[in-house]
Amino acid sequence: MEQSVLIKFENATLMQEERPIITGLGVEVTKGEFIYLLGKTGSGKSSFLKTVYADLPLGMGSAKVAGYDLNTMKSKDIPYLRRKLGIVFQDFQLLGDRSVSENLKFVMKATGWKEEAKINMRINEVLNKVGLESKEKSMPHELSGGEQQRVSIARALVNEPDIILADEPTGNLDPETSEEILKLLKSIAESGRAVLFATHDMMVYNKYKSRTLFFEGGKVTESN
Repeated sequence: MEQSVLIKFENATLMQEERPIITGLGVEVTKGEFIYLLGKTGSGKSSFLKTVYADLPLGMGSAKVAGYDLNTMKSKDIPYLRRKLGIVFQDFQLLGDRSVSENLKFVMKATGWKEEAKINMRINEVLNKVGLESKEKSMPHELSGGEQQRVSIARALVNEPDIILADEPTGNLDPETSEEILKLLKSIAESGRAVLFATHDMMVYNKYKSRTLFFEGGKVTESN
């Protein structure tokens, strides 16, 4: 697998509850790419993302993600694969009883960070990157929806992942905030990561065209 190729599916079948939801999937994603996943609810976008982070098993075919072969990977390898991925959810999934920095610290400690000084330095770096350096002591409920989503993007960045998976990240946001979040994720892709952005927000999509995977009728087609 070439260094710049981060995701490669060949003739793959994606499964959901033991039935195939996508067949004949062939897709390659390289560093620095920003790719939309477009399709109705239930068309397989989330199943694709879940297969990428090894939450759903691959049915048939072959798939490699961030250097891991999904067919031969052992369950003990899954945490290491996931450290190479950052995941951004529609509903933020922040811990409501902890400050912004404590939310990030929780994830970092769970993934093996130990030195307090390094943890604090990294928290400052990622909050800076998403424009929230002044909010580290704020509680989630004190933040706007857009700010909460920026925290969840910061959380996705803490382990310097190769790939960001964004599952409907603007689904709960107003149009202006959606645009800000999209621009932020595009700039993250430009820094050398790959960003997969699942959406059915056509307003944002039409404004910022990019390579697109269309999910429909059990198949995935592509356009630039």
